Amino acid sequence: MGYRRGRKKSFGRLPTGRGKSRGAGGGKPPSRRHNRRQILPWEDEILGLLYQRGDWVEQADLLAELALPRQGRKEVQQVLTGLCRQKVLACKGTRYRLQQPLEYMEGTISVHPRGFAFGAVTKAPEGKKPARDLFIPPEALGSARHGDRVLLKLTAREGDRLFGRVVRILERARNQLVGTYLAGGRTGLVTPEDERFPFTIVIPREQSAGAKDGEAVVAEIIEHPPAGHPKGRITEVLGDPHKLSVQTDVVLRRFELPHQFGKKALAQAEGLAAEIKVEAGRADLREIEHVTIDGETARDFDDAVAVEKTRQGYRLYVSIADVSHYVALGSALDQEAYERGTSVYFPTRVVPMLPERLSNDLCSLVPREDRLAFTAVLDFDRQGRRRGKAFTKSIIQSQHRFTYTTVKELLIDKLPAVRKEHKPFLTPLKWMEELARQLLARRLERGSIGFEIPEAAVLIGPEDTVAGIVRTERNFAHQIIEEFMLAANEAVAETFAEQEFPALYRIHEAPDPTKVAEFADFAVSMGLELPADVGSPKWFGKVLKLVEGKPTEYIVNNLLLRSMKQAAYSPENVGHFGLAAPYYTHFTSPIRRYPDL
Repeated sequence: MGYRRGRKKSFGRLPTGRGKSRGAGGGKPPSRRHNRRQILPWEDEILGLLYQRGDWVEQADLLAELALPRQGRKEVQQVLTGLCRQKVLACKGTRYRLQQPLEYMEGTISVHPRGFAFGAVTKAPEGKKPARDLFIPPEALGSARHGDRVLLKLTAREGDRLFGRVVRILERARNQLVGTYLAGGRTGLVTPEDERFPFTIVIPREQSAGAKDGEAVVAEIIEHPPAGHPKGRITEVLGDPHKLSVQTDVVLRRFELPHQFGKKALAQAEGLAAEIKVEAGRADLREIEHVTIDGETARDFDDAVAVEKTRQGYRLYVSIADVSHYVALGSALDQEAYERGTSVYFPTRVVPMLPERLSNDLCSLVPREDRLAFTAVLDFDRQGRRRGKAFTKSIIQSQHRFTYTTVKELLIDKLPAVRKEHKPFLTPLKWMEELARQLLARRLERGSIGFEIPEAAVLIGPEDTVAGIVRTERNFAHQIIEEFMLAANEAVAETFAEQEFPALYRIHEAPDPTKVAEFADFAVSMGLELPADVGSPKWFGKVLKLVEGKPTEYIVNNLLLRSMKQAAYSPENVGHFGLAAPYYTHFTSPIRRYPDL
């Protein structure tokens, strides 16, 4: 992420990234048979226009669209005659049409830092869409850049490899890039941060916006020459790239993350009423002793929990901030949230999915403040089996903000001073621990897979410097919240399925048997005696248990995880393999995750 040292070395030599390339994986260079016919001047412009028209075009219209100077018209006429002779075009008098449309297709190109690219075809003649992407050599890219939507021409097939070239750029993906400014005399250069744009942008001094040598900037490309480097201007100076705040800005712009709310959304957020009223259909749960449990650096509090002991077992309340009360479907706030998809967290900053009026105020379940919520009320017996479920809009009042560390000190370490300070909460926290242990035991019994992959935490020191990187620690306080959120998510998903209500499920499909077999072969070579029933959720759990606490634990966890498919959202419920759950969805984070909303 961020500024790469040593980029100044590129100043003055204008690296093109279009030099020698040995293909996608190195080794033998691809054949150049597909480039045997010389591409004539104006040829690609003519073919691109005729492709987009898709029918006969009069020569006069063609010349008008090309916007040629008078001296160029004769040259274009010669090109048209040559293309007709080669049967590339069908010709009737002064009318022309593509003769070989099957060789042309639309696609999006992905450029490799070494200069070559691949074209992912998005539109092709019926039945002719290739099964693989087209390999595009550097010299066949023209002025196309990473992400552009282009017209491609299939130029050759060599076995199962397809080759092509860019005929016309249909739509530019990006005209603004973030990079490092290298000051010069009359002109400076901007080297893009993203290596998939292997070129430098030439910046006239008067278009440099006062940027200093080595600063991170945003540059707009204003001219795309067919050869050589694009020309542009600096639209924003971000500052010293060694500063963490500047690095955050670099990432936001490199990945085009929306980080500023529109006027309509902000006005709508500011206009929301803060008054909380008990209305019909909304249960008053303010007497229930909800608490929040989060990390020390948590920035939003959108879930609160409470547990009561009952004759049959336990009653669990999982109350989620009622974001949907404030964000109407199709509203400006809803559209902005949809565009973002999630909140994005940086070491010293959060880019929220919704304005702070919601995320830090109305929908933040802070202590001793009435808040609108949506509550799952789940009843369990003493063995952690769910015996009942109900859902209601509610009003709650969180009684305390706990951290994972404090809960650990209360329940696990049993520190006397800490227990004395939080004495009123000791009993309900004890009930939470009891229920969470039962839920965890039942989940593992059914085959839920418990990966333990260590995570790193970056410690931020004075002036936003990196003070260190440490391994994060998980304790049973984390497990309490995890078990309660899983229970709520499963209950919600089960309700959707029972009522055949259209919903997005969080699914996790069974792994590819081939990948599981490959892992099994590797594990046996390491001396592991694998259990039977290869590939079931319980089998994964047993394998993890085999290496728990051993030197091979980290590598086995990682390799086993890689053998599995990624979780996804789907309107079709196929269950969640990793959790061994027939029903699962995301319900518990509507302030920072749009699918939950």
